[in-house]
Amino acid sequence: MTLLTTFSFVLLAAHAMRVEGPGAALFWLLALLLPLARGGWRHLAMAGLLFFGVVLWAEVAVQLVGQRLLLHLPWYRLAAILSGVLLVTLASALLQLRRVGALRGEGGASGLTFLLVVTLLAVVRQKAPFDILLFDRFYPGGGWVAVFLLGCYGAWLLARMAADGEGKWRRLAWSLFSLVFFLQLGLGLLGLDLFLMTGKLHLPIPALIVAGPLYRGEGLFMLILFALTILLVGPAWCSHLCYIGAWDNLAALGRKRPAPLPGWTRGLRWAICGLVFATPVALKAAGVPTLVALLLASVFGLGGLAVMALWSRQSGTMVHCTVYCPMGLVANLLGRINPWRVVIAEGCCSCGLCSRRCRYGALSGTDIRLLRAGQSCSLCGDCLGACPHGHLHYRFPGLSRNGARTAFLVMAVTLHAVFLGVARL
Repeated sequence: MTLLTTFSFVLLAAHAMRVEGPGAALFWLLALLLPLARGGWRHLAMAGLLFFGVVLWAEVAVQLVGQRLLLHLPWYRLAAILSGVLLVTLASALLQLRRVGALRGEGGASGLTFLLVVTLLAVVRQKAPFDILLFDRFYPGGGWVAVFLLGCYGAWLLARMAADGEGKWRRLAWSLFSLVFFLQLGLGLLGLDLFLMTGKLHLPIPALIVAGPLYRGEGLFMLILFALTILLVGPAWCSHLCYIGAWDNLAALGRKRPAPLPGWTRGLRWAICGLVFATPVALKAAGVPTLVALLLASVFGLGGLAVMALWSRQSGTMVHCTVYCPMGLVANLLGRINPWRVVIAEGCCSCGLCSRRCRYGALSGTDIRLLRAGQSCSLCGDCLGACPHGHLHYRFPGLSRNGARTAFLVMAVTLHAVFLGVARL
């Protein structure tokens, strides 16, 4: 890092210290450690932060100069100083941008992931009506540290998934998300209300993302997160972000090769979905007490655990996600309006190796002949590495095969890192 860049980050830290306190200042000071990161992504990350700093200084200059003009006070010296600071920060940003140079692929994707995670978490943190990041609850302003660390985590995870294949690292990251989610829930149950989002406990059952608001008429936060996921990455909610789905995946891995499910399970899936979403409406209309509704929801949740332990583990297919959970069907259906797809290239020899890796039952013989993944596909990407000929790939209009895969991973990892920071009950 050059002296000019160091000076720019220190100035930004000093301003943050004056306006917001030590937590915000530490965010900019942590940026001084980015040169220690491996890979060229660090230059793109620093350039992005510095360009944000340029915008910040411009806003400060307009605000302070405007105040002095309204008060008829001298403003030329202030404008000159702030303009100088802005130009120094801009020069630092351009210097880092030059070092990005011809950065492509993994490095550029990691840098972009860092900036997206930081930007989204900063916006959510500022707009949320309560301390949505845990660090803020334990130390005022500490959320900025979480924002920076999660940005670095996103960049690191993207590099691992892009280089070593998404299957292994996706499952590890997914399991980490589930662990953090339920660890916070467990601490909340022990009486530590700081670990709960609003201090009000809700059952951690994916079906309640829709069924809960249908009964209560409120509580749309998780529904908004779910809709955001569908909008950006289609049905990848089920394979990257569902806090229960990771359990079903672990259960299914108990069998080496997945077995196809009976045809009647498709009808069962629709029946369960209709019943789950009709029940809360009926309960509300009938004036059934909340305690009874919670009891029914608990029974449904325990039934899901039984499905994982008995059926998913025995079949090797994620039965909870592909048959029992109504949100899986909703994600698959709404995901069809999203342009992301897993497709099979011409020349496929129908060896079936991909279907032996798919835990969602989305690559039957018929699906392979039609050169596309079936309706239950969650875009997990496990099948891509299973094909020895490279015939499976992500598709997005206007992008090449590699471009589509990289863009998808950026979006999926970004959402994972953001959800890791904000998703709580």
